[in-house]
Amino acid sequence: MTGAPGSTTRPTTRQVLVFTGVVCALVGIGVAAGAVGSRAGDRGTTAAALPAGTGTCDAAQVARHVLPSMVTIRVGSASGEGSGSGEVIDASGIVLTNDHVIAAADGDTVSLELDDGTELSATIIGRDPRTDLAVLRAETDRALTPLGWGDSDDLVVGEPVVALGAPLGLTGTVTTGIVSALGRSVPVPTGDGSGTTVLTGAVQTDAAINPGNSGGALVDCRGRLVGINTAIATVPSASGVSSGSVGIGFAVPAAVARPIAAALRADGRVAHPTLGVRTVPVVVRHRDDATAVGLQLTAVADDGPAAVAGLRPGDVVTAIGGVDTLHPDTVALLEATRDAGDDLRITVVRDGDEHVVTATLVAAATS
Repeated sequence: MTGAPGSTTRPTTRQVLVFTGVVCALVGIGVAAGAVGSRAGDRGTTAAALPAGTGTCDAAQVARHVLPSMVTIRVGSASGEGSGSGEVIDASGIVLTNDHVIAAADGDTVSLELDDGTELSATIIGRDPRTDLAVLRAETDRALTPLGWGDSDDLVVGEPVVALGAPLGLTGTVTTGIVSALGRSVPVPTGDGSGTTVLTGAVQTDAAINPGNSGGALVDCRGRLVGINTAIATVPSASGVSSGSVGIGFAVPAAVARPIAAALRADGRVAHPTLGVRTVPVVVRHRDDATAVGLQLTAVADDGPAAVAGLRPGDVVTAIGGVDTLHPDTVALLEATRDAGDDLRITVVRDGDEHVVTATLVAAATS
């Protein structure tokens, strides 16, 4: 049993995107295998500058420096136990992971296992389902080994990277690969079950990532954090059971994760912008019989940006925010990539007539 799987896209190749984290103990390997992981040396070494690789990383050297910063996260819930990955980002015990790794936790406490086998309790201090990130504070009286941040904006396609985490509960697992692509927009279900979000600017890698790697680190050859491993593409079998890694994994880039982690640590939440609508995709037929994807508004929040701009349920959006081709997650993508105060130019069809309005995004209400 895996936590937060579920398909998020169904293209013609039947490709399915699933979360890589929260492997439940019912798998059989989840808890028992949690103690099998590698125990790296250099306990007091902060993950820091390593020689830059020219074609491949020195994975052994990267592992020695980065594994002391990695943690395995174990979550108890009414449906059983599960595990995921995370990394220490501050010596005081601040840990970064995916929101869907800890979304099913009973209460605000989870268990951590450090790379040296030490077990700690941790409190969930901030969650952001929109970017699928969460921050924990470990209860510890000793300084932990933090993982240094890298700059995901400096990554190039073909650059070697290393993925670290606890796939299937196997702590201390290290895999290598390259940056396969940059800037991917990956629709995934939110960890809290509220709907769909879009991982924006995601780093695609062929480093093996499997269930349980969620929240783990994607690092460059200097051992710097450049991404948070979050989702994989899988190909379902005839029985509907998805396979593991097929060499297509996605990580939240450090450029997104770092400011979100800082906000979650400081305030426990992030104020993302909202348009205040719900949509479903529909087929729009033009006068020349050409067809395109439109987005019909199924709900418009009272006094929200869309309502203020004059939009109503039933309107069909045919253009928004300069997006070339609309798809079911266009609004989620715009809300994830724009800021409160940004204006969106929106074209809608109502009763056969076309209207153009401008809506100003506002910060979504937080609870």
